[in-house]
Amino acid sequence: MTWQNIVGMFVWTGAGAVLLGVLMAIDSLFTGYRDVAEMRNGNTAVTTRFVMKLFAQGYILSQSIAKANDLWQALLASAVSFVILFIVEMIVRRALKTAVGLDLDEGTRQGKVAHALLAGSLHLVGALILAACL
Repeated sequence: MTWQNIVGMFVWTGAGAVLLGVLMAIDSLFTGYRDVAEMRNGNTAVTTRFVMKLFAQGYILSQSIAKANDLWQALLASAVSFVILFIVEMIVRRALKTAVGLDLDEGTRQGKVAHALLAGSLHLVGALILAACL
């Protein structure tokens, strides 16, 4: 391992961490509650969903880095995957709310872990599918 490899690892890791932070901040703008405030208040359901979303985005990023030829390609693939995952999740959330009256955001905000697990699983399954497409 050379110094160039070590520096490259720091750069790729730093860029990935920044992108994850930005994506998670954007995602939290579209939930029916404020993630950080709810987590600070001890809402286990919100924390569960947040951790599952973070893992999903991290997995997509790890796969795009593993398959990319350069940093910008990896970051772009992760950002595009985030948009696709966001759209699909929004459609499924609305369909569940309309079809069976299951409001995942409200249930998660109320501390219902079952709602959080279902919402988080949408991210995880979507991440597995999207990562296979990279």
